[in-house]
Amino acid sequence: MSKVLNSIGLNKKPSETTVVVAMSGGVDSSTVAGMMKKDGYKVIGITLKLYDDSKEVAASKQCCSGQDIMDAKRVANKLDIEHKILYYQNKFKQGVIDNFIDSYLKGETPIPCIQCNQTVKFRDLFQVSKELKADAMITGHYVKSITSNGITNMYKALDDNRDQSYFLFNTSREQLNYLRFPLGGMLKNETREIAKKLELNVADKPDSQDICFVPNGDYVSVIQKFKPSSIKKGNIKNINGKVVGVHNGIINFTIGQRKGIKISDKEALYVIKIDPEKNEIIVGPREELGTKKILLDKLNLLSDKIDFSNDILVKVRSTGKLLDARINFIEKNQAEVNLKIPEDGISPGQACAFYNKDSQGFKVLGGGWIKK
Repeated sequence: MSKVLNSIGLNKKPSETTVVVAMSGGVDSSTVAGMMKKDGYKVIGITLKLYDDSKEVAASKQCCSGQDIMDAKRVANKLDIEHKILYYQNKFKQGVIDNFIDSYLKGETPIPCIQCNQTVKFRDLFQVSKELKADAMITGHYVKSITSNGITNMYKALDDNRDQSYFLFNTSREQLNYLRFPLGGMLKNETREIAKKLELNVADKPDSQDICFVPNGDYVSVIQKFKPSSIKKGNIKNINGKVVGVHNGIINFTIGQRKGIKISDKEALYVIKIDPEKNEIIVGPREELGTKKILLDKLNLLSDKIDFSNDILVKVRSTGKLLDARINFIEKNQAEVNLKIPEDGISPGQACAFYNKDSQGFKVLGGGWIKK
């Protein structure tokens, strides 16, 4: 007779199972903590302080601020669970903010949320959870996790508008087997309803929208604060190499951008390329944006048994659709992605996540960072 698994796929009674819940102070992670407590698990809530707040941050729609930490503490008190605050400002600065700045100065478009998951959340908090002898680490991310025979696989969330699987492509196999994502099969309004039934103070709290350390989306001011001397004027050229304008720093531009170029032409101009070595911006018509070939490096594959001989699905931006593609591996850490249909605005610094469809949904296979 097979053992009866608990709700997170472990062969233990909930009352004998300790879980660490990463509590950001928002409704999603707070609801997950409440669900675990209600189901009888031993719950330890951990909140990370990642940066020092400013007045601008306090008024912005961001996560992990001082107010969020207080909200997480109130939820923990309401649920009567243990709650810890870890002060990770230095780790976050080194692992996320510095990378964010350097990436923009290279003419890339970085994704700090992936770096945050990869470093302070799924590496450092993972280690702390192990030290606390927790059986699993739970988060409020909208991705599905399905555990079978001790192996956990990650799938796109039921709610397409909330799916966060793209941001988690770099999760390691060891981490994934330890992580659980209870909200992956739910809609956002269902999460809020559960929070209301649990009488949590954050049930109607708005979602965070900005990057946590970037007040009101003004990333340029963050770079100016840390590296003011790196922002220099340079030429804007058309695709034929003719100088058509001057820019105030390449950090003000991203691939595919149309607004803010401030150059008049008979047709709309888009940023086609950013050349950090020459400190130049290349602009051109929209048809120049489309690309079918992408070079990836720093690959992360969640299995060495994935069949890449057939077409798979890829995602090249968090809000983008799944695209048909063929993957050619160049060497251990690099691959070439060949899209069936050209896609606009693909930028170095972004991620490309791999998926395939099976009976459970769209399974995350891993991915890599867009180099070229």
